Amino acid sequence: MRIATISSKYQVVIPRVIRKQFALKPGQKVVFIPYKHTLRVVIVPPIEEAEGFVSGIDTTVAREDKDRV
Repeated sequence: MRIATISSKYQVVIPRVIRKQFALKPGQKVVFIPYKHTLRVVIVPPIEEAEGFVSGIDTTVAREDKDRV
């Protein structure tokens, strides 16, 4: 377990061991999710990683009422 301290500006430094373990880089996004009495930090993957994750999906679906026959 690694411990960090909240600064007077409410900033937290992620320990080096954790940064290396998860390959975190400056500017990378994270989301804070409150869960019960804890705070979860989830890494937001770059949008480029989403490319092709729904390959084979049917994109011919009518999206608006006016498009439906």
